[in-house]
Order: sequence, then C-alpha cells, then structure tokens
Amino acid sequence: MGLHFFISLFLFFSLLLVHTESTQPPFSCDSSNPTTRSLPFCKTSLPISKRARDLISRLTLDEKISQLVNTAPPIPRLGIPAYQWWSEALHGVANAGPGVHFDGAIKSATSFPQVILTAASFDTNLWYRIGQVIGTEARAVYNGGQAGGMTFWAPNINIFRDPRWGRGQETPGEDPLVTGKYAVAYVRGVQGDSFESGKGKESKVKQVDQHLQASACCKHFTAYDLDDWNGVNRFVFDARVTLQDLADTYQPPFQSCVQQGRASGIMCAYNRVNGVPSCADFNLLTLTARGQWGFNGYITSDCDAVSIIYNRQGYAKTPEDAVVDVLKAGMDVNCGSFLKNYTKQAVEQRKLAESEIDRALRNLFSIRMRLGLFDGNPVQQPYGNIGPDQVCSKKHQALALEAAQNGIVLLKNPDKLLPLPKKNTFSLAVIGPNANSPQTLLGNYAGPPCKSVTPLQALQGYVKNTIFHPGCDKVECGSATIDEAVKIAKEVDYVVLVMGLDQTQEREAHDRVSLELPGKQQELITNVARAAKKPVVLVLLSGGPIDISSAKVDQKIGSILWAGYPGEAGGIALAQIIFGDHNPGGKLPVTWYPQDYIKVPMTDMRMRPSSGYPGRTYRFYKGEKVFDFGYGLSYSKFAYDFSSVSKSVLHLNQSSATLDYKLVSELGPKLCDRKKVSVTVGVKNQGEMAGKHPVLLFLRKEKPVNGSPFSQLVGFQSVFLKAGERAEVEFVLSPCEHLSRANEVGLMVMEPGLHFLVVGEEEYPLTLIV
Repeated sequence: MGLHFFISLFLFFSLLLVHTESTQPPFSCDSSNPTTRSLPFCKTSLPISKRARDLISRLTLDEKISQLVNTAPPIPRLGIPAYQWWSEALHGVANAGPGVHFDGAIKSATSFPQVILTAASFDTNLWYRIGQVIGTEARAVYNGGQAGGMTFWAPNINIFRDPRWGRGQETPGEDPLVTGKYAVAYVRGVQGDSFESGKGKESKVKQVDQHLQASACCKHFTAYDLDDWNGVNRFVFDARVTLQDLADTYQPPFQSCVQQGRASGIMCAYNRVNGVPSCADFNLLTLTARGQWGFNGYITSDCDAVSIIYNRQGYAKTPEDAVVDVLKAGMDVNCGSFLKNYTKQAVEQRKLAESEIDRALRNLFSIRMRLGLFDGNPVQQPYGNIGPDQVCSKKHQALALEAAQNGIVLLKNPDKLLPLPKKNTFSLAVIGPNANSPQTLLGNYAGPPCKSVTPLQALQGYVKNTIFHPGCDKVECGSATIDEAVKIAKEVDYVVLVMGLDQTQEREAHDRVSLELPGKQQELITNVARAAKKPVVLVLLSGGPIDISSAKVDQKIGSILWAGYPGEAGGIALAQIIFGDHNPGGKLPVTWYPQDYIKVPMTDMRMRPSSGYPGRTYRFYKGEKVFDFGYGLSYSKFAYDFSSVSKSVLHLNQSSATLDYKLVSELGPKLCDRKKVSVTVGVKNQGEMAGKHPVLLFLRKEKPVNGSPFSQLVGFQSVFLKAGERAEVEFVLSPCEHLSRANEVGLMVMEPGLHFLVVGEEEYPLTLIV
C-alpha cells in the first residue's frame, strides 16, 4: 500500500464532506421589497460613503448604539439583517469565533499549516494563493448560509519577539520585512485583490468603493506579544517601547498591511503601550493608521478590550469614560457588550457627541457595503457564484500539501541519513506522542479540516512493517515508557521519533516557561537513539523554538526536521520528505535560542542590546544560538554568486558637505526612487535532486553604531531549480527603505559608511555617501 493510496483516500473522503445544497444568506436592499429598494443607501450607483451616510441618518440613537458591538442585531424596519463581525481564518476558515458554523452542508474547510511554518517557505506567491483559497472558502461558507458575516480577524502580524510567546505560532516570525510581506500577500489574497499593488481592479476603483471577496483584519495593533508570563497577563501589561523600536520593529508590518495590503480591518490590542491602552490611543488609531498611512476600513477591539480599560487597567475612571476614550480614539466596533451597555449613558451625560457614533458607523456600514451585503440578492452580485463545491476542492487540498512541503525545515543531516531508502522490506519504528495526533497538526485557531493523515499513517504508506509506540502518555510527558520504546528501537531497521509541543504547551493565554522539550521527552529521545541499530530521525512539531542542543550534537541522531504545526496534509508532507519524494527547502523564520535565554524578562520590550541585556532576534542578538534565523538545509547544495550590482557607491548628498546622517524624509521619494540599486544573485543547484530554494539577501553594516541592526533581511525570493540548474534572481533595493535605520526618536535616517550585501557565504561591498 503506497503513499499515493493515502493521498487518493485523503482527497476522496474530503470531497464527500462537501454537498452542493445551500441556504441563501440574509441580505439588504431586496429589489422585490418596495419599502427599501428606492432608499438612497440601496442605490449601487452612488458612492459607498454617501450610501453609508444616508443609512446612518435614518437610525435612532438606540439603533445606532446596537450596531457598535460584534453581534449587531437586525433593524427590521429598514430591511437590515443581523451581522456578526467576529469570524476567524488564521490559516483556514475556522469556527473559533461565533461567525462561522460547520453544521450545515459544509462540514469542514481547507486547513493550511500554522502560519509560522508557512512563513518558513519565504514564498510570497504561496502566501497569496493561500489567502485566495481562504477568501474563496470564506465566501462559499457565507453564500451557503453558514456564516453570520464576512469579516475575518486575521492575520496576526505581531513580531515573534520572545521565544516563549504562546501565540508566536500564529505569526510569520521575528522579522518585520517577512511579517509585512506575509501580511500584504495574505490580505490581498483574502480580499480578492491582485498579487501586486497597482494592478487589476484596484487601479480603476477607489479603495473605499472596491468590492471585497472577504474582509481581512490586521491584528493586534500594536506591540502585543505577551500573553501570560510570571504573573503578568496581556490585559494589564503596559508595554514600554522606545520610539526607535516602534519605528523599525513593531509598526512596519502594520504599515505594510494597510498601505500595500489595503487591509479593510485593524484590531487594536489588549495591552497598553507606554501607558495608553491601544484601543484608546488617538495617536495610534487616528493620527498614525488613518492619518499617516491612509487606512480606509474599520477598527475593532480585541474581545472585551474596552471593558478592561475600566475594570482591569483603571485607565478610565468610569465605564462611560472608557466608551468616550475608545470612540474618540478612532475605534469603531467593540468585540463584547460594553459599548451596548454604556454608550447611551455617555451621550446622556454629554461626555460623547452622537457624531462620534456616526463616524464609527460610517466605517462599519461601508465595509458591509463593500462586501456586497447592501446590493440585493448576493447570488446576483460579484462572488455570488462561489458555492460549497469550492470548499475542500482537490486544488485547495493540493495547496495545503504544497505549503507543508515547502515550509518544513531540515535542521540536521550531516551523513545524509535522509532520505530513507524506499524499500518495503525493512522495518520501521515510529515513536513519540505527536506521531499519531491529528489535532496537533492543526495548531490553534483551526476549523475542522477536510481530512487529516497523521505522520504515522503516512509513514505506514511507505513501510508496511511499521511499529508504533507513543513513548509518553501525552506531550507533556510526565510519564514515559522508555523501556518499551527502547526494546522496539533495538528490533527495527530505522526509527523516526515524532516529538515536540502542542497546544497544552503553547497557546493563547499560555506562554512557555522553558525552551526545552517537556517532561521526559529528551530522556526518551536519548535512550531510543542510543539503542537503535542506526542513527534515528527526529521530527519536531512546535510553533516556538526548542533548545535541542544535545540532539544537535548527538551522533546517534542522524537527522532533525522541524515541521511546525503542518496542517491537514502535514503528515503526508513529512513522509514524502523523509522518503525523498520531496526535497525540503524551508528556512527558520525565528532564532532558536538556548534555554539560558529564559533569564531575560518577557516584559522587557527592548529589541537592542545594552549592558546586561542580550537584545532580541537575529537583528540585535549576538549571543549563543541553537539555530540562526534563516537556517535550513536541503538534500541538494545551492551555491550563490553576485552576478551584477548596478551601483557599488551610492551618493545621496545634494551638496558638497559630508554629513553624519540624512533624514529619509529630507531626501524625498523621487531621489529615493532614482537611487535604487538592482542586485542580481546567481543561484545554482549543485546537488542531484530538484528542489525549491528560498534566496535570502541580507545587509550588514561594517561598523554598526547608534542601534543599527547587526544584520537585516532586505529581500527574499523562492526559486525552483532542477539538479544542476542555475538561475538568476533580481532584487531591487531602495536605499531609503532598505539602507536606512530608525534613530532614537523614531525617524528614519541614512548614515554613511561601508555596507555589505550578503547571500549565503557571499558578500558584496556597498558604500553609502551622505
């Protein structure tokens, strides 16, 4: 029984879960309803801004207030149905929020790898295609009458700053450039935009009038990356962040999400930043997001984030003050009931003008109109023909497999233990608590998958004589049957250990306290490896990094794979890599720190090192590492060369004077554009196996000063190369974007000096003169 059998079975049963029957979703402006069809807010020929204003002008104060919460009730006299703002689609349409249910014709949705693994592919086109599938399936679920809305609260684009963070698994990792590009690709895919900005329908239609396939929401704005550590939780945490760190670490992903991604939603976070709750921060929501970045969309609170401003943080003295704070700051909708309960009193106490409510409602109803929910029967509108047959389609499931294949990272393989030979005559032991757990594959914020094949089941498709033993009672491994596992290991030809973490160890509201494997897992690994006939294969499932320093140097552990939480097709992807039907090419999107790093307080938000403080992420941390950001092996060897660089000296001075630095804002966009540098990197596959390979281009300064990063990723592309094939990859660098740094007051500056472009072991000098 080969692996193709399991793939066929996987697709067959998945398709059986989807039926063609559907229930029509509710909508406004029914053309057959004489009461509403002539109203201006129903006229699609008018700009959406005018339609929204007309609708709001017809509402009573009580009706207006009722619409300020995520569970918005209907307004029957105007033919307006109920709407649910809270739905989730982090890595597939999910029933993690109240907006989506899988109890109708559609029983499941495509479940992609958890975001941290998808990010390891460093493939923006893959990310976009995943977003497209999620947007399509989201619309199909709504069209089928199984969703209360089409506003999905993803992606999570916070920086994975600390390796212990339980929600790091939801993010694209620790690098602001990667995180920003992931946000852009995902959002544009979900919302129905073209892959690149300036193309397709967006070039002809204003964003405020552009129809949305589904609405994506960038969260959690901002500097949110602690859930519950050492008695400090996210509800009361006051993140003390320097202007420098805000400018070049925490804010750039959100700016990209808004400006290049054209996101229609933002979620403000629970935590305070420098004393001010994010949802009550006028500077953050109105001046920055809407003013500086040009955000056109709605802003929601995280769930119950408004109530905690009063009852947990004590920032507002009364409930009514909390309502005033968030609405005047620019927030539009409250996940929870706080605004429903206290907004009218705030108006009656003359603390809040009704115009502030109207402002929020304009943003909210504009989004619902952009989703086509006020255009009559949705079947006759754009996206109305997306049906249940497009959920869990073969094409979508194949993309879930591709995402898992291209994200999995080979961490160790010095003697080429992998790939294992495809001989059905040998025996295989699969040992570990994660080997046969379909739920672990999914990570958090996951809906029911189309179908799931565990690593054990997929490996059994290659080797008939496969013996399974869990080794531990569960992932926390408080109790381990090491003797039994050792006995099995002695008797077989090869051993694959499937270990790591799961949602009991890292999740929302639960940060880790250790970077080591839980309980007796390491003891189990060591003993099994020592007893086995040949070096063993170690597979790790986890979102966050793990200190596996001992396994890294243990010669009895021949190969190590990190597979994140690889989604519904993750088991198949792992088996294909282990047996050489796919060449691994993923690279780590986070630094893997040693256990000693837990001495650093999670509450310290500083990115840059200082006396007694090691700094954070590959950009600023110089201490010992288990594995570097961007590390990942392949069954092939790839060689690089700098084929051409258009400029080796950049003159940015507009006078004869030599300056210590120049503000980017003083240079202007025209000069920045004129001084772009084209960098062409040659890449050759010197191995015997074809494979997809991410090319990562870094920039480092010869003498980093004034808080400059030690190294900075400035570009990445993924390229597929056959054995022996060579290709050239072009990067276009803007000096103002890629060669600048944030100064102490958060302004981007250019500094003179020698820089080096770095790809692999190759470097190319680049001199900047200002």
